[in-house]
Amino acid sequence: MSCKIIILNLPRDLTEDELKTLFESYGEVISCDLILDKSTGVSKGFGFIIMGLVSQADIAVKALHQTRLKKQKIRVKLTTQN
Repeated sequence: MSCKIIILNLPRDLTEDELKTLFESYGEVISCDLILDKSTGVSKGFGFIIMGLVSQADIAVKALHQTRLKKQKIRVKLTTQN
C-alpha cells in the first residue's frame, strides 16, 4: 500500500528531480510534486512524495525529518490522507 509524505520548509531553489532523488534512496517513489507559485513558477517551499510502501515511507520520514537540505532544516511527516 502506498503512503503520502509532506515535506515542509524546502529551499526555494530545490528542483522536483532533487526532491525525488532524495527519497528514492529509501524506496520506490511513485510520484513527486513540488508545489510552485502559479504566477512566478518559484517553489512555495513544500511538496509531496508518494512512496510505494508504508514501511519505506516510515524509514524516509525518520531519516529525513529535521535534517538540513541546502542549509534549511526540513520537516518531513506522513499525511493523514494516503
